Amino acid sequence: MNEFRVSDCCGGLCAKGCSKQTDKLNTYDWLADLPDNSQVTDLVEIQFKSPRKGYYINSNNLPLAKGDVVAVEASPGHDIGTVSMTGRLVALQIKKANLRPDTELKRVYRKARQVDLDKYAEAKAREHETMIESRQIAKDLGLKMKIGDVEYQGDGGKAIFYYIADDRVDFRQLIKVLADRFKVRIEMKQIGARQEAGRIGGIGPCGRELCCATWMTKFNSVSTSAARFQDMSLNPQKLAGQCAKLKCCMNYEVDQYVEALKKLPSREISLHTIDNEYFFFKADILSKTITYSTDKQSLVNEETISAHRAFEVINMNRDGQKPDALNEGGVPRGGRSVDLLDQDNITRFDTAKKKKKKKNKTAKSSDNS
Repeated sequence: MNEFRVSDCCGGLCAKGCSKQTDKLNTYDWLADLPDNSQVTDLVEIQFKSPRKGYYINSNNLPLAKGDVVAVEASPGHDIGTVSMTGRLVALQIKKANLRPDTELKRVYRKARQVDLDKYAEAKAREHETMIESRQIAKDLGLKMKIGDVEYQGDGGKAIFYYIADDRVDFRQLIKVLADRFKVRIEMKQIGARQEAGRIGGIGPCGRELCCATWMTKFNSVSTSAARFQDMSLNPQKLAGQCAKLKCCMNYEVDQYVEALKKLPSREISLHTIDNEYFFFKADILSKTITYSTDKQSLVNEETISAHRAFEVINMNRDGQKPDALNEGGVPRGGRSVDLLDQDNITRFDTAKKKKKKKNKTAKSSDNS
C-alpha cells in the first residue's frame, strides 16, 4: 500500500508527487513514489517565476524533493528556485523541451538558506516598482515598446525585462539608463501578446482562468478558418481574447468539426422536390442535421433533416427523381416565412416585472389587513 503523508502544500493527504497548483506549469510527478526514483538521475527541474523553468544537475547529491527551495548556478551569481520534479520524469521533460544532448546544464549549489530567502524576497519586492519606472524611462526615450514584466534574479544582481514591440527596437541606450538607475545587470527578452497574457493572467469569457496562464506551454497559430469550420460568427470582438489575438481555444475542437463536416453534403448543393427547390441555410455539425429554406436570403418553408436524408434526396435528384417532401416521411406540409428577430417578445421581461410588482402589492395589502 502506498504511503501517504499530510502535506502543508495542499492541506490534505497527498502523495510525494503532489503539490498545490500555485503557479503555471505545475506538474504531478506520478513516478515520485517509486523506490529509488530520485537516485535514477541527478537531473532536477527547477521552477522560477512563472512560466520560467530550467533543468539543473544535482552534482552535490543533495536529498532533493518536490517543493524544496534551492540556490542554483546563474550567470553571474546564483538564482533561487523551487524543485518541481525529480527522478525519471525529468529525462522525459528534457526530451519534450527539445534540449540537445550536448547542452551544458548548470548546477544546483545548495538548499536555500535563510539569508538567501531574505535576499530573494527583497529582490522580488522591487519588481513591480522597477517595471513601472522602466516603462516611464522607455517612454521618455521615445521607444515604441511596452515593458510587460520584470524578473529579478534570486541574488538581486540581475534583472530580466520582458517587453513587447511590433517592430525592431534599438534599446542600447535604454540598457545603459536602466543599469545606471537600478545598479543591476540588465537582460532584455522580447515576448508576444499571448506570452504577456500568460504572465499577467486573468479570467476568460468562459469564467475560468486563462489557459495560457495555467497549463499551456506552446502557442500554436490560430486562424479565422477555425471559426469558419465551427460555424462561429466572424465577429472580432467575440473571437479575440484578452491578448487581442484570436482565442487559443478555437483550435481545441476544430479537428472534430473538420471530420464531422466530411460527413455532411456540400452547402452549394440545392435539393429539389416536386414543388420547391431548397437551399442550404444552416447546419448543426455535430448532430449532423441540416436546415434548408426555399429562399436563399431568409428562412422560408424551413425543413430540418438529417445528413442521411439529405444524401438520399441528392442521389434521387441525380437519378432524375424528386421526392414529395424533404422530411423523412416524405409528406409535404405547409410552411411560413420565419422572422428570426420575431421569435422572442422584447417586452417579456417587462411583463415579469409587472407581475412581481402586483404580487408585492398584494402581499403588502394582506399584511396590513
